[in-house]
Amino acid sequence: MSIGNSGRIVIEIEPDLKQELHAALRKEGLNLKAWFLDNAQEFLADREQLKLAFSDAEDQQGGEK
Repeated sequence: MSIGNSGRIVIEIEPDLKQELHAALRKEGLNLKAWFLDNAQEFLADREQLKLAFSDAEDQQGGEK
């Protein structure tokens, strides 16, 4: 997938998944753009947080983060 300079993101997904996603978001009062922006910002914010040194050890032992 090429990365251009515009603000557009184009992805191809199965039509059934697209319809299901739009229907679920509509029930929540959201649209795909708002949902994507919220999730993209949350994803990027989570990546910026420092992980604690013992997080990996807990994951291996079945603990929660």
